[in-house]
Amino acid sequence: MTTTNATAFTPAALQYLIKTGKAPRLLDVRTPGEFQTSHIPGAYNVPLDTLREHRSELRRYLDEDVVLVCRSGARASQAEQALAEAGLPNLRVLDGGMMAWEAAGAPVNRGPERWELERQVRLIAGSVVLVSGVVGLFVPGVHLIGTAIGAGLTFAALSNTCAMGMMLSKLPYNRGPRTDIRTVIASLRDRS
Repeated sequence: MTTTNATAFTPAALQYLIKTGKAPRLLDVRTPGEFQTSHIPGAYNVPLDTLREHRSELRRYLDEDVVLVCRSGARASQAEQALAEAGLPNLRVLDGGMMAWEAAGAPVNRGPERWELERQVRLIAGSVVLVSGVVGLFVPGVHLIGTAIGAGLTFAALSNTCAMGMMLSKLPYNRGPRTDIRTVIASLRDRS
């Protein structure tokens, strides 16, 4: 599994390595709330923003194979880019993220259920478009709010980023227990 650029890593391949005792480091870059809801046993939660901020510190303890995990692979790909820019080799992204991992029937540690960020974005965006469309029937120009949301979602799809999702990730509901980077680094160091 040693490469200098990221490639997708299938859930089956990861399950095999875990079963044979050759598990790579697993960094889950979702929000603490998402991580608390479900995660791969043995994964470390390092939210994407935290990873970007502390990538130099993390790099010192990630000299072996690393598999990056998120919901579907998009945030893990962004984390791969950030870590690669810090000079970290041997990076992989879990193909399909936690959605694929769970669909493969792989083991998952579960906590309290929370709505995933993507579902929250759909709720907020859909609600704003619906309300602005209805209110726009009575108040001229209000429908443009829905148009702006549609433009934002289009940009999010084309750029593979989501400003609304990033804002929602800051809400207390999504933060869950705060990730202490010192604790994560200590755990990574102890595993070395």
